[in-house]
Amino acid sequence: MLTLEKFEAASEIVKKVTHPTKLVYSDYLSQQTGGKVYLKPENMQHTGSYKLRGAYYKISTLTDEQKEKGIITASAGNHAQGVAYAAKEFGCKAIIVMPTITPLIKVNRTKSYGAEVILYGDVYDDACEKALEMAEEHGYTFVHPFDDLDVVTGQGSITMEIIQELPTVDYILAPVGGGGLITGVATLAKMLNPKIKVIGVEPVEAASMSVSLESGEVVTLDTANTIADGTAVKTVGQNTFKYAQEYVDQMLTVEDDELIGAFLDMVENHKMVVENSGLLTIAALKQLDLEGKKVVAILSGGNMDVITMSSIVQHGLIQRDRIFSVSVLLPDKPGELVRVADLIAKAQGNVIKLEHNQFVSTNRNAAVELRITMESFGTEHKREILKSLENGGYKPKSISAKLY
Repeated sequence: MLTLEKFEAASEIVKKVTHPTKLVYSDYLSQQTGGKVYLKPENMQHTGSYKLRGAYYKISTLTDEQKEKGIITASAGNHAQGVAYAAKEFGCKAIIVMPTITPLIKVNRTKSYGAEVILYGDVYDDACEKALEMAEEHGYTFVHPFDDLDVVTGQGSITMEIIQELPTVDYILAPVGGGGLITGVATLAKMLNPKIKVIGVEPVEAASMSVSLESGEVVTLDTANTIADGTAVKTVGQNTFKYAQEYVDQMLTVEDDELIGAFLDMVENHKMVVENSGLLTIAALKQLDLEGKKVVAILSGGNMDVITMSSIVQHGLIQRDRIFSVSVLLPDKPGELVRVADLIAKAQGNVIKLEHNQFVSTNRNAAVELRITMESFGTEHKREILKSLENGGYKPKSISAKLY
Protein backbone atom coordinates (compact mmCIF):
# COMPACT_ATOMS: atom_id res chain seq x y z
CA MET A 1 0.00 0.00 0.00
CA LEU A 2 1.01 3.58 -0.61
CA THR A 3 0.86 5.41 2.71
CA LEU A 4 1.56 8.93 3.88
CA GLU A 5 4.15 7.61 6.33
CA LYS A 6 6.10 5.93 3.52
CA PHE A 7 5.91 9.05 1.35
CA GLU A 8 7.26 11.12 4.24
CA ALA A 9 10.08 8.65 4.87
CA ALA A 10 10.98 8.52 1.17
CA SER A 11 11.04 12.31 0.92
CA GLU A 12 13.72 12.43 3.64
CA ILE A 13 15.75 9.51 2.27
CA VAL A 14 16.00 10.82 -1.31
CA LYS A 15 17.39 14.13 -0.06
CA LYS A 16 20.72 12.30 0.30
CA VAL A 17 21.12 12.12 -3.47
CA THR A 18 18.81 14.73 -5.04
CA HIS A 19 19.12 18.43 -5.78
CA PRO A 20 16.38 20.64 -4.29
CA THR A 21 14.75 21.54 -7.63
CA LYS A 22 13.03 24.76 -6.62
CA LEU A 23 10.01 25.85 -8.64
CA VAL A 24 10.72 28.27 -11.49
CA TYR A 25 7.99 30.81 -12.25
CA SER A 26 7.44 31.20 -16.00
CA ASP A 27 6.42 34.70 -17.09
CA TYR A 28 6.24 33.51 -20.69
CA LEU A 29 3.95 30.52 -20.10
CA SER A 30 1.85 32.46 -17.60
CA GLN A 31 1.20 35.14 -20.21
CA GLN A 32 0.40 32.47 -22.80
CA THR A 33 -2.11 30.62 -20.60
CA GLY A 34 -3.58 33.23 -18.24
CA GLY A 35 -2.57 31.16 -15.22
CA LYS A 36 0.43 31.30 -12.91
CA VAL A 37 2.70 28.61 -14.34
CA TYR A 38 5.59 27.17 -12.36
CA LEU A 39 8.14 24.64 -13.62
CA LYS A 40 9.46 21.76 -11.51
CA PRO A 41 12.90 21.34 -13.16
CA GLU A 42 13.72 17.68 -12.55
CA ASN A 43 15.93 17.94 -15.65
CA MET A 44 18.43 19.55 -13.26
CA GLN A 45 18.87 16.44 -11.10
CA HIS A 46 22.26 14.65 -10.82
CA THR A 47 21.27 12.08 -13.42
CA GLY A 48 19.21 14.50 -15.51
CA SER A 49 15.78 13.26 -14.39
CA TYR A 50 13.44 12.51 -11.48
CA LYS A 51 14.07 8.76 -11.81
CA LEU A 52 16.87 8.86 -9.26
CA ARG A 53 14.27 9.40 -6.54
CA GLY A 54 12.39 6.12 -7.02
CA ALA A 55 15.52 4.08 -7.74
CA TYR A 56 17.36 5.27 -4.65
CA TYR A 57 14.39 4.78 -2.33
CA LYS A 58 13.69 1.32 -3.73
CA ILE A 59 17.27 0.12 -3.24
CA SER A 60 17.27 1.59 0.28
CA THR A 61 14.44 -0.83 1.16
CA LEU A 62 16.27 -3.96 -0.08
CA THR A 63 17.94 -6.47 2.23
CA ASP A 64 21.72 -6.93 2.16
CA GLU A 65 21.17 -10.29 0.47
CA GLN A 66 19.09 -8.72 -2.31
CA LYS A 67 21.73 -6.03 -2.87
CA GLU A 68 24.55 -8.58 -2.97
CA LYS A 69 22.82 -10.52 -5.75
CA GLY A 70 23.15 -7.47 -7.99
CA ILE A 71 20.48 -5.14 -9.34
CA ILE A 72 18.95 -5.45 -12.80
CA THR A 73 16.42 -3.27 -14.56
CA ALA A 74 15.11 -2.24 -17.97
CA SER A 75 14.81 1.36 -19.04
CA ALA A 76 14.61 3.72 -22.00
CA GLY A 77 17.32 5.75 -20.30
CA ASN A 78 16.41 7.82 -17.27
CA HIS A 79 15.52 5.01 -14.86
CA ALA A 80 18.70 3.31 -16.07
CA GLN A 81 20.80 6.23 -14.90
CA GLY A 82 18.85 6.48 -11.65
CA VAL A 83 19.42 2.81 -10.83
CA ALA A 84 23.07 2.93 -11.91
CA TYR A 85 23.75 5.99 -9.73
CA ALA A 86 21.80 4.62 -6.74
CA ALA A 87 23.45 1.18 -7.01
CA LYS A 88 26.84 2.85 -7.01
CA GLU A 89 25.91 4.76 -3.84
CA PHE A 90 24.95 1.48 -2.15
CA GLY A 91 27.93 -0.42 -3.54
CA CYS A 92 25.78 -2.78 -5.65
CA LYS A 93 26.46 -4.30 -9.06
CA ALA A 94 23.97 -2.96 -11.65
CA ILE A 95 22.96 -4.45 -15.00
CA ILE A 96 20.75 -2.30 -17.23
CA VAL A 97 18.87 -3.52 -20.32
CA MET A 98 18.04 -0.63 -22.66
CA PRO A 99 16.20 -0.50 -26.02
CA THR A 100 18.52 -0.33 -29.03
CA ILE A 101 17.08 3.08 -29.98
CA THR A 102 18.10 4.68 -26.67
CA PRO A 103 19.98 7.98 -27.27
CA LEU A 104 23.74 7.56 -26.98
CA ILE A 105 24.02 10.16 -24.21
CA LYS A 106 21.78 8.04 -21.96
CA VAL A 107 23.75 4.87 -22.72
CA ASN A 108 27.11 6.50 -22.02
CA ARG A 109 25.99 8.20 -18.84
CA THR A 110 24.55 4.96 -17.52
CA LYS A 111 27.89 3.27 -18.15
CA SER A 112 29.69 6.19 -16.49
CA TYR A 113 28.01 5.32 -13.17
CA GLY A 114 29.57 1.87 -13.32
CA ALA A 115 26.64 -0.13 -14.67
CA GLU A 116 26.82 -2.87 -17.29
CA VAL A 117 24.58 -1.94 -20.23
CA ILE A 118 22.90 -4.43 -22.57
CA LEU A 119 21.05 -3.08 -25.62
CA TYR A 120 18.04 -5.16 -26.59
CA GLY A 121 14.73 -4.67 -28.46
CA ASP A 122 13.07 -1.70 -30.11
CA VAL A 123 11.08 -0.34 -27.15
CA TYR A 124 11.10 -0.52 -23.36
CA ASP A 125 8.72 -3.51 -23.29
CA ASP A 126 11.22 -5.67 -25.23
CA ALA A 127 14.06 -4.66 -22.91
CA CYS A 128 11.95 -5.40 -19.83
CA GLU A 129 11.19 -8.92 -21.00
CA LYS A 130 14.91 -9.54 -21.47
CA ALA A 131 15.78 -8.13 -18.04
CA LEU A 132 13.21 -10.35 -16.34
CA GLU A 133 14.67 -13.41 -18.11
CA MET A 134 18.16 -12.49 -16.91
CA ALA A 135 16.92 -11.86 -13.36
CA GLU A 136 15.44 -15.35 -13.23
CA GLU A 137 18.49 -16.96 -14.83
CA HIS A 138 21.15 -15.29 -12.67
CA GLY A 139 19.24 -14.47 -9.48
CA TYR A 140 19.56 -10.69 -9.86
CA THR A 141 17.18 -8.42 -7.94
CA PHE A 142 14.85 -6.77 -10.46
CA VAL A 143 13.95 -3.11 -9.89
CA HIS A 144 10.95 -2.21 -12.03
CA PRO A 145 11.09 1.28 -13.55
CA PHE A 146 7.46 2.10 -12.72
CA ASP A 147 5.25 -0.80 -11.59
CA ASP A 148 6.75 -1.05 -8.11
CA LEU A 149 5.11 0.73 -5.18
CA ASP A 150 8.47 1.52 -3.51
CA VAL A 151 9.67 3.15 -6.73
CA VAL A 152 6.35 4.99 -6.95
CA THR A 153 6.76 6.18 -3.36
CA GLY A 154 10.16 7.64 -4.18
CA GLN A 155 8.75 9.50 -7.19
CA GLY A 156 6.02 10.94 -4.96
CA SER A 157 8.66 12.97 -3.11
CA ILE A 158 8.24 15.46 -5.98
CA THR A 159 4.73 16.27 -4.75
CA MET A 160 5.97 16.73 -1.20
CA GLU A 161 8.43 19.38 -2.42
CA ILE A 162 5.84 21.08 -4.64
CA ILE A 163 3.29 21.45 -1.86
CA GLN A 164 5.88 22.58 0.68
CA GLU A 165 6.92 25.35 -1.70
CA LEU A 166 3.51 26.17 -3.20
CA PRO A 167 0.77 25.00 -0.78
CA THR A 168 -1.98 26.66 -2.84
CA VAL A 169 -1.19 24.85 -6.11
CA ASP A 170 -4.34 24.10 -8.16
CA TYR A 171 -3.02 21.86 -10.96
CA ILE A 172 -0.04 19.53 -11.23
CA LEU A 173 0.86 18.19 -14.68
CA ALA A 174 3.11 15.14 -15.07
CA PRO A 175 4.34 13.14 -18.09
CA VAL A 176 3.13 9.54 -18.26
CA GLY A 177 4.98 6.51 -19.61
CA GLY A 178 4.40 3.43 -17.48
CA GLY A 179 2.63 5.41 -14.76
CA GLY A 180 5.16 5.47 -11.92
CA LEU A 181 5.54 9.23 -11.74
CA ILE A 182 1.86 10.13 -12.13
CA THR A 183 0.89 7.50 -9.54
CA GLY A 184 3.29 8.82 -6.92
CA VAL A 185 2.45 12.45 -7.68
CA ALA A 186 -1.33 11.98 -7.76
CA THR A 187 -1.63 9.68 -4.75
CA LEU A 188 0.32 11.94 -2.42
CA ALA A 189 -1.35 15.07 -3.79
CA LYS A 190 -4.79 13.68 -2.97
CA MET A 191 -3.61 12.58 0.50
CA LEU A 192 -2.37 16.08 1.28
CA ASN A 193 -5.06 18.09 -0.51
CA PRO A 194 -7.89 16.36 -2.44
CA LYS A 195 -8.69 19.64 -4.22
CA ILE A 196 -5.46 19.56 -6.23
CA LYS A 197 -6.18 18.49 -9.80
CA VAL A 198 -3.57 16.07 -11.18
CA ILE A 199 -3.28 15.74 -14.95
CA GLY A 200 -1.22 13.20 -16.86
CA VAL A 201 0.16 13.85 -20.34
CA GLU A 202 1.16 11.26 -22.95
CA PRO A 203 2.34 11.32 -26.57
CA VAL A 204 -0.50 10.55 -28.99
CA GLU A 205 1.42 7.62 -30.43
CA ALA A 206 2.08 6.04 -27.02
CA ALA A 207 -1.08 6.84 -25.08
CA SER A 208 -1.19 3.54 -23.18
CA MET A 209 -2.55 5.04 -19.95
CA SER A 210 -5.28 7.05 -21.71
CA VAL A 211 -6.45 4.00 -23.66
CA SER A 212 -6.36 1.82 -20.54
CA LEU A 213 -8.35 4.27 -18.42
CA GLU A 214 -10.96 4.60 -21.16
CA SER A 215 -11.20 0.79 -21.38
CA GLY A 216 -11.29 0.22 -17.64
CA GLU A 217 -8.41 -2.26 -17.85
CA VAL A 218 -4.75 -2.32 -18.85
CA VAL A 219 -4.45 -2.35 -22.65
CA THR A 220 -1.26 -3.13 -24.57
CA LEU A 221 -0.67 -0.94 -27.61
CA ASP A 222 0.55 -2.44 -30.87
CA THR A 223 3.30 0.20 -31.14
CA ALA A 224 4.73 3.12 -29.20
CA ASN A 225 6.40 5.19 -31.90
CA THR A 226 7.17 8.70 -30.65
CA ILE A 227 10.08 11.12 -30.35
CA ALA A 228 9.27 11.19 -26.61
CA ASP A 229 11.36 8.04 -26.10
CA GLY A 230 11.19 8.18 -22.30
CA THR A 231 7.42 7.66 -22.43
CA ALA A 232 7.35 5.16 -25.31
CA VAL A 233 5.66 2.44 -23.26
CA LYS A 234 3.14 0.02 -24.79
CA THR A 235 1.79 -1.32 -21.48
CA VAL A 236 1.34 0.63 -18.24
CA GLY A 237 1.86 -1.06 -14.89
CA GLN A 238 -0.93 -3.08 -13.28
CA ASN A 239 -0.23 -1.46 -9.91
CA THR A 240 0.13 2.06 -11.25
CA PHE A 241 -3.04 1.69 -13.31
CA LYS A 242 -5.16 0.95 -10.22
CA TYR A 243 -3.94 4.08 -8.47
CA ALA A 244 -4.27 6.18 -11.63
CA GLN A 245 -7.90 5.09 -11.91
CA GLU A 246 -8.57 6.47 -8.46
CA TYR A 247 -6.40 9.56 -8.25
CA VAL A 248 -5.61 10.96 -11.72
CA ASP A 249 -8.20 13.58 -12.65
CA GLN A 250 -7.54 13.86 -16.38
CA MET A 251 -5.33 12.55 -19.19
CA LEU A 252 -4.18 14.64 -22.15
CA THR A 253 -2.29 13.64 -25.28
CA VAL A 254 0.21 15.66 -27.31
CA GLU A 255 1.39 15.30 -30.93
CA ASP A 256 5.13 14.95 -31.52
CA ASP A 257 5.16 18.18 -33.56
CA GLU A 258 3.96 20.10 -30.51
CA LEU A 259 7.00 18.97 -28.54
CA ILE A 260 9.26 20.64 -31.10
CA GLY A 261 7.79 24.08 -30.39
CA ALA A 262 7.88 23.41 -26.65
CA PHE A 263 11.61 22.67 -26.89
CA LEU A 264 12.24 26.08 -28.47
CA ASP A 265 10.14 27.77 -25.79
CA MET A 266 12.22 26.19 -23.03
CA VAL A 267 15.58 26.93 -24.64
CA GLU A 268 14.81 30.52 -25.63
CA ASN A 269 12.71 31.65 -22.68
CA HIS A 270 14.17 29.63 -19.81
CA LYS A 271 17.64 28.61 -21.07
CA MET A 272 16.76 24.99 -20.23
CA VAL A 273 17.38 21.81 -22.18
CA VAL A 274 14.40 19.52 -21.60
CA GLU A 275 14.00 16.16 -23.33
CA ASN A 276 10.91 15.42 -25.39
CA SER A 277 9.13 13.39 -22.70
CA GLY A 278 9.74 16.17 -20.19
CA LEU A 279 8.14 18.66 -22.59
CA LEU A 280 4.79 16.89 -22.64
CA THR A 281 3.48 18.99 -19.77
CA ILE A 282 4.54 22.24 -21.47
CA ALA A 283 2.91 21.32 -24.77
CA ALA A 284 -0.32 20.35 -22.98
CA LEU A 285 -0.82 23.66 -21.16
CA LYS A 286 -2.67 25.23 -24.10
CA GLN A 287 -5.35 22.52 -23.89
CA LEU A 288 -6.46 23.70 -20.44
CA ASP A 289 -8.37 26.68 -19.10
CA LEU A 290 -5.86 27.93 -16.54
CA GLU A 291 -7.17 31.45 -16.01
CA GLY A 292 -6.35 32.47 -12.44
CA LYS A 293 -4.98 29.02 -11.53
CA LYS A 294 -1.61 28.10 -10.01
CA VAL A 295 -0.11 25.35 -12.11
CA VAL A 296 3.04 23.24 -11.75
CA ALA A 297 4.37 21.53 -14.86
CA ILE A 298 6.86 18.78 -14.06
CA LEU A 299 9.86 18.75 -16.43
CA SER A 300 10.73 15.11 -15.92
CA GLY A 301 14.15 15.03 -17.59
CA GLY A 302 16.78 16.72 -19.72
CA ASN A 303 18.77 13.89 -21.24
CA MET A 304 18.79 14.68 -24.94
CA ASP A 305 21.71 13.87 -27.23
CA VAL A 306 23.19 16.71 -29.31
CA ILE A 307 22.20 15.22 -32.67
CA THR A 308 18.55 14.99 -31.62
CA MET A 309 18.75 18.49 -30.19
CA SER A 310 20.11 19.85 -33.49
CA SER A 311 17.30 18.19 -35.44
CA ILE A 312 14.63 19.48 -33.05
CA VAL A 313 15.95 23.06 -33.29
CA GLN A 314 16.01 22.94 -37.10
CA HIS A 315 12.50 21.54 -37.34
CA GLY A 316 11.26 24.02 -34.75
CA LEU A 317 12.61 27.03 -36.62
CA ILE A 318 11.05 25.77 -39.85
CA GLN A 319 7.77 24.97 -38.09
CA ARG A 320 7.51 28.56 -36.83
CA ASP A 321 8.51 30.13 -40.19
CA ARG A 322 11.72 31.49 -38.72
CA ILE A 323 13.56 29.54 -41.38
CA PHE A 324 11.94 29.12 -44.80
CA SER A 325 12.91 28.52 -48.41
CA VAL A 326 11.51 29.82 -51.68
CA SER A 327 12.16 29.18 -55.35
CA VAL A 328 12.33 32.23 -57.63
CA LEU A 329 12.59 32.18 -61.44
CA LEU A 330 14.54 35.08 -62.96
CA PRO A 331 16.23 35.97 -66.26
CA ASP A 332 19.89 34.91 -66.54
CA LYS A 333 21.42 38.36 -66.83
CA PRO A 334 23.77 40.51 -64.73
CA GLY A 335 22.21 42.30 -61.79
CA GLU A 336 19.21 40.02 -61.20
CA LEU A 337 20.72 38.23 -58.22
CA VAL A 338 21.69 41.53 -56.63
CA ARG A 339 18.18 42.85 -57.21
CA VAL A 340 16.58 39.88 -55.46
CA ALA A 341 19.02 40.17 -52.54
CA ASP A 342 18.24 43.89 -52.25
CA LEU A 343 14.49 43.26 -52.05
CA ILE A 344 15.04 40.70 -49.28
CA ALA A 345 17.40 43.02 -47.39
CA LYS A 346 14.93 45.92 -47.51
CA ALA A 347 12.33 43.64 -45.92
CA GLN A 348 14.92 42.79 -43.21
CA GLY A 349 15.18 39.16 -44.30
CA ASN A 350 18.48 37.37 -43.71
CA VAL A 351 19.73 35.06 -46.47
CA ILE A 352 21.50 31.99 -45.05
CA LYS A 353 21.70 29.78 -48.13
CA LEU A 354 21.56 30.23 -51.93
CA GLU A 355 21.37 27.70 -54.76
CA HIS A 356 21.56 28.94 -58.37
CA ASN A 357 20.28 26.45 -60.98
CA GLN A 358 20.92 27.53 -64.58
CA PHE A 359 19.51 24.32 -66.04
CA VAL A 360 15.90 24.57 -64.85
CA SER A 361 14.95 25.55 -68.42
CA THR A 362 16.50 25.03 -71.84
CA ASN A 363 16.02 28.75 -72.42
CA ARG A 364 18.32 30.35 -69.86
CA ASN A 365 17.38 33.84 -71.05
CA ALA A 366 13.78 33.09 -70.12
CA ALA A 367 14.47 31.70 -66.66
CA VAL A 368 17.00 30.31 -64.22
CA GLU A 369 16.06 29.17 -60.75
CA LEU A 370 17.23 30.72 -57.51
CA ARG A 371 16.53 28.74 -54.32
CA ILE A 372 16.82 30.95 -51.25
CA THR A 373 16.77 29.87 -47.61
CA MET A 374 16.07 32.78 -45.30
CA GLU A 375 15.71 33.66 -41.66
CA SER A 376 12.75 35.70 -40.43
CA PHE A 377 11.17 36.74 -37.13
CA GLY A 378 8.15 34.52 -37.73
CA THR A 379 5.11 33.99 -39.96
CA GLU A 380 4.11 37.65 -40.31
CA HIS A 381 7.65 38.70 -41.20
CA LYS A 382 7.84 35.85 -43.74
CA ARG A 383 4.71 37.22 -45.42
CA GLU A 384 6.31 40.68 -45.61
CA ILE A 385 9.43 39.27 -47.30
CA LEU A 386 7.37 37.32 -49.84
CA LYS A 387 5.26 40.42 -50.52
CA SER A 388 8.43 42.43 -51.16
CA LEU A 389 9.55 39.88 -53.76
CA GLU A 390 6.12 39.88 -55.39
CA ASN A 391 6.09 43.69 -55.56
CA GLY A 392 9.47 43.45 -57.27
CA GLY A 393 7.94 41.41 -60.07
CA TYR A 394 8.90 37.93 -58.90
CA LYS A 395 6.72 34.95 -58.08
CA PRO A 396 8.29 33.23 -55.05
CA LYS A 397 7.20 29.63 -54.58
CA SER A 398 7.52 28.04 -51.14
CA ILE A 399 9.61 24.86 -51.01
CA SER A 400 10.79 22.56 -48.22
CA ALA A 401 13.43 24.26 -46.12
CA LYS A 402 16.67 22.42 -45.30
CA LEU A 403 19.59 23.95 -43.45
CA TYR A 404 22.07 21.20 -44.24
